[in-house]
Amino acid sequence: MPLSVCSVSTAFSRITVSGSLTVPSDSARCEAVYASSQLQQKQIPPIATLAFRSSHNRSSAAPSVQINRGRSFTMTISAATSNAVEMNGLSVATKTESIPVFTLEEVASKLQQFTEPKRKPYTAMYSSIVGGITLDPAAMVVPLDDHIVHRGHAVFDTATVFNGYLYELDAHVDRLLRSAAQARIPLPFSRSVLRNILVQTAAASGSREGTLRYWLSTGPGGFDLSPSECEKSSFYAVMIAVRAESPGAVSVITSSVPIKKQKFATMKTTNYLPNALSKMDAEDKGAFQAVWLDDEGYVAEAANMNVAFVSKGTLLMPAFDNILSGCTAKRVVALAEQLAAKSKGEVLQKVEVRKISVEEAKSADEMMLLVSSYRVVPVTEWDGQQIGDGVVGPVTRLISDVMYQDLINGPPEVREPVPYQQ
Repeated sequence: MPLSVCSVSTAFSRITVSGSLTVPSDSARCEAVYASSQLQQKQIPPIATLAFRSSHNRSSAAPSVQINRGRSFTMTISAATSNAVEMNGLSVATKTESIPVFTLEEVASKLQQFTEPKRKPYTAMYSSIVGGITLDPAAMVVPLDDHIVHRGHAVFDTATVFNGYLYELDAHVDRLLRSAAQARIPLPFSRSVLRNILVQTAAASGSREGTLRYWLSTGPGGFDLSPSECEKSSFYAVMIAVRAESPGAVSVITSSVPIKKQKFATMKTTNYLPNALSKMDAEDKGAFQAVWLDDEGYVAEAANMNVAFVSKGTLLMPAFDNILSGCTAKRVVALAEQLAAKSKGEVLQKVEVRKISVEEAKSADEMMLLVSSYRVVPVTEWDGQQIGDGVVGPVTRLISDVMYQDLINGPPEVREPVPYQQ
């Protein structure tokens, strides 16, 4: 089987061989073998062994390799070696590819190429490092020595933008400041200035729907553990112009990932590894979310959502003592109490925020998840057990409707008009 090797190069542990292959018959085969002094002529693991047949009937352990009869080809062998590569008895020495050193202009160009496909969702960013707003996603960067990056010493929060209004902005800003105080992060400026930055960032984006997410960090300054090296705390805000679509009725599981301890569960920090692992746990098991139980075995919260139940006409919600104080959850409590008073118990009798056992929760008539992006998400199954009748309940539907009306027609204290430029 004739083989003409044009070039061989390595980049880290990847070996690329380019050349031309003539396939004389359907049974022709080419195997890649690497040679080293320690591993004498041992075959590369199957994932890097390529079997070629004719162009109309080929098989390969690397499906991306394109083989055409008598034409040039390129194949990549993943191998932790930079020694020699033997192709059909022909040994070819490899060489280490040098890593380029870019100028600032070249880095900016690379960042623009990387972010171009993502330009639409990220419509504005404020950075206290540069002291202003950028509309170019390529410029939406954070210093690597900022402790938000390498220590996770930062807090964050989110506000929804809907139909040109910021929803519950003050509630979210107040929670951010509480989290910052718990995390011992000093404010780079006053609350009023911070709030104004958020409103102006939303306005500069031009986006009438989406999410405004913002972070407070101990700031840049070095790679030590203590923020004493940081000259000043930093603040970032990004407008993400993506409207969250409700997933409809979902199923949940009990999380196998340990819940955060009370001190860290009650502040909204950027250390979301337990939350991410809990969400992945749910996805692995075909569920939408995973529900945490507290150290005493009572229902706590989901990975990034609060939970609520309806039992015999009562809306039940876990106390916020050991979990994050959800802004949406608290708004639901306030509106549900008004709803119970107006309906005189016909639809909803009362609201209770207290400890809820797993047994009581799973035997509830209705269950829902509460989060700012979706507001209300109905739950019809938990750990494979049907909740209530297994359909979206009447109270869940009513609360969802009430929350939506609050979003589009709520009082001024929960709806801040975004001053877009004409």
